Amino acid sequence: MSTTPPAEAEYGEKIVAVEPGGIEQVDAADRHGSPRQLFWTWASPNLEFATIFVGVLAVSVFGLTFWQAVLAVVLGNALGSVTHAVLSARGPDHGVPQMVLGRIAFGYRGNILPAALMSVMAGIGWFSVNSVSGAFALNSLTGLPVLSCLVLVVALQVVIAFFGHNLVQAYEKYVFVLLAVVFAVTSVVIFVKAEPSAAAGGGGIGGFLLTLGAAFGYTAGWNPYAADYTRYLPSTVNRRAVGLYASLGLFLSTTILMIVGAASATIGEGGEANPTTAFTHHLPAFLAAATLLSVTLGAVAANVINVYSGALSFLALGIKLPLNWRRAVVSVGYGAIGFALAWAGLADAGHAYESFLLVVAYWVSPWLAVLLVDQYLRRGQDVSGLFADPRHSNWPGFIAFVAGLVVSIGLFANQTLYTAPIPKAVPAIGDLTFLVGFVISGGLYALLRRSR
Repeated sequence: MSTTPPAEAEYGEKIVAVEPGGIEQVDAADRHGSPRQLFWTWASPNLEFATIFVGVLAVSVFGLTFWQAVLAVVLGNALGSVTHAVLSARGPDHGVPQMVLGRIAFGYRGNILPAALMSVMAGIGWFSVNSVSGAFALNSLTGLPVLSCLVLVVALQVVIAFFGHNLVQAYEKYVFVLLAVVFAVTSVVIFVKAEPSAAAGGGGIGGFLLTLGAAFGYTAGWNPYAADYTRYLPSTVNRRAVGLYASLGLFLSTTILMIVGAASATIGEGGEANPTTAFTHHLPAFLAAATLLSVTLGAVAANVINVYSGALSFLALGIKLPLNWRRAVVSVGYGAIGFALAWAGLADAGHAYESFLLVVAYWVSPWLAVLLVDQYLRRGQDVSGLFADPRHSNWPGFIAFVAGLVVSIGLFANQTLYTAPIPKAVPAIGDLTFLVGFVISGGLYALLRRSR
C-alpha cells in the first residue's frame, strides 16, 4: 500500500484567491462542488436587461404578436439549452475549458478559428453589450453620467473575473436570490399591465424566424462556455445531473425574462431614450429602483462569466504566456478593450444588439453541429489525449465548420450591412442562416468523417 500523502489543493475551494494558471487540466485535489450550483451559475447571468430586450425586439422590431413571440423564444431557448446540457456534462470528464475540448473535433490547430471567434464574442462582444445595459440601468437609478456608470460597472466586472472561477461562482450564487425575487415581482406587475392584444403582429414567418434566431443566438451563445464551469466538478459526479441543472438554469431564466420583455412591449411607449428607463417606467417607484439595481447586478453576473471565459478562449489559441496568473492578466486586457467598445456603442445600443444576436447564432450553429456529430461518432472511444496533443489533426471538422459558415452566411444572412441573395429575393423568409449552417456543417462533417 502506498504511503504517499495525497496532493494538497493549490486553489481548491478558496474564494478570495487568484486562480492560478490558465487552461491546464484541473488537478483532482482541486475538484469540488456539486451539479446543483450550475443552476444559479446559468440563471444569474441571464437575469438582466439584455435578456428582456430580446422579447422587446420580438414585438417592437420583428413585428410578432405577443403569443407568436412566446412560441419563438421558447423554441429558440429550448434548442440552446439542450445543447448546453450535452456540452456541460462533458466538463468533469477531462477538467479543461470548453474551447480546449473543441480541439478533439477540430484538431489542435483547426480549433484556432472557433477559439478566436469565441474570445471575441465573449470577452469583447457580450462584454460590451452587457456593460452598456448595466451602465444605462445605473444611470437611471443614480442620475450619474452614463460614462461614469460604465466605468463603475466595468471595474467591478474585471475585479471579480480577475480572481477567477471560485469568486465568479460565489458571485452568481449570492446575487441569485436578490435577482430572482426582484424580477419575479417585476414580472407580475408587467404581466398585469400588459395588453397582449395590443401587439398587432404583421411580422409573419420572417419575423418569427428572426426572433427564433435571436433567442437561439442568445441562449446557445453560452454553449462555448459550458465546460468552463463544470471542469472543477469531481470526475465521479452524475453527468445527467450536471446537464440538467445547467440547462434548467439557462432555459428558465432566458425564457421567463424574454416573455416579460415581449409583454412590456405591449404596454405602450414612454418616450424614454434610455432603454432601461423605458422598461421600468411602468413600475412603482420603489420597484423600479430595485429593478434597475438588479439590472446592474445582473449585467455584472453576465460579464464576469464573459471576461473569464473570453480569457480562457484566448489562451486556447495556443498563445504561451510565462505567467502563473496568465488567465487573470488576460482578463484585465479584455476588460479594457470591452470598455472602449461599450463606450463607443452607447449611442446606438438597440440596433447593434439586434445585429449582434444574429451574428452570434451564425457561427455558433455550425460549431455546435461539428461538436455534437463528433461526440456521437467518437462515443465509447478514449479521447483524453487528443485535446492536449499539438500533433492531433482533424481537418474534416475545420472544413465542415468553415463550409457551413460561408455557405449559410453567403446565401441566407439578413443584416443591414449585408443581405444575402435569398432573403433579398424573398424578404418574407427572414433569416435562416443559423439553421442552414447547422445542417450543412453537421451533414458534411458526418460524411467526411465516415469517408476517413
